[in-house]
Amino acid sequence: MSVIIENPRFDSGRLMITRNAKDALPRVEVDAAINRHLSGDWGDVCEPDGKLNEEALVNGDRIFSVYHTSDGVKFWIITESDRSATTVLLPSDY
Repeated sequence: MSVIIENPRFDSGRLMITRNAKDALPRVEVDAAINRHLSGDWGDVCEPDGKLNEEALVNGDRIFSVYHTSDGVKFWIITESDRSATTVLLPSDY
């Protein structure tokens, strides 16, 4: 998976997507969400989770974002705490 990242706030590591997410999500919407995630727009996370993501930028914890496609399909993007990988997945994949 290759995406052009504009002004990332942190390293994505290897970009990955689960098979279910790849089959269910439009590529253009996934690419846009990855850009949002890496720029610090956490999507539809609750306020406490957004604060945890901001802290994770400093202390190196896992970063978790929630997005929805234009058709309302919910998906997650998770960057590992060691910044080795960022994965796009459906909640059912977790």
